[in-house]
Amino acid sequence: MGQKKQRLLEAKRHQSPPEGTRTASPKQPRLGPPTTLGPQRSIYFSSLKGRPARLGSEFFDQPAVPLARAFLGQVLVRRLDDGTELRGRVVETEAYLGPEDEAAHSRGGRQTPRNRGMFMKPGTLYVYLIYGMYFCMNVSSQGDGACVLLRALEPLGGLEAMRQLRHTLRKGVAGRALKDLELCNGPSKLCQALAIDKSFDQRDLATDEAVWLERGPLGPSEPSVVAAARVGIGSAGEWALKPLRFYVQGSPWVSVVDRAAKRDAQARAKASGDEDF
Repeated sequence: MGQKKQRLLEAKRHQSPPEGTRTASPKQPRLGPPTTLGPQRSIYFSSLKGRPARLGSEFFDQPAVPLARAFLGQVLVRRLDDGTELRGRVVETEAYLGPEDEAAHSRGGRQTPRNRGMFMKPGTLYVYLIYGMYFCMNVSSQGDGACVLLRALEPLGGLEAMRQLRHTLRKGVAGRALKDLELCNGPSKLCQALAIDKSFDQRDLATDEAVWLERGPLGPSEPSVVAAARVGIGSAGEWALKPLRFYVQGSPWVSVVDRAAKRDAQARAKASGDEDF
């Protein structure tokens, strides 16, 4: 027994690092800059406790209007094939309520191969082509045929890659470089900037490895959200006037500012005593 104990002690000494050598504690996160300059895995993708920070299926499992509001302030992330991550904070959305909504692609309950994503589980992407050349990205919500259109982002990371993608994908447009404010201030612009095309249709935003949603540091408070009419649906009758577009009050990144809705939001904020927005 004495020889077995001695052999175990010798083996343990061989496995131990030389005296004076420091080893990193697995419980101590490394706070310094990365030692390599290549693409890094997002520090936001996993928390320090190892739990994913991305928003899961339960976030998307709500009706279109509250989901459209809940999107504001969250961070959309797109990982390119080379590992580069593009990031943008959602600042503008539109809600489409399903079969009763005359502006929705699912109006009247019609289902086609093109709009199938609208009828899939909440969190499914519905990406469609407009004008034969541009893409728009929607996310399904609770309710058959209901979804949320992502209209504008505030770029947070990977801006030069976004700029290059926009330059490459802009149809028949050449010339000056785009300003930061112009990168993602529209539904088709953000799709260009994030390299989102038809191949993303019907993907699950809760589980996909190339695109996902992370909780933002702080979502906008209720008085800072403007509710206005949706854009480009003039033929939808009374539905064209319903305040189903939502954007962050005062954000310079939104696509279109509704001045009347802005005045209403300011009046409500003043009445509630919260004018700092």
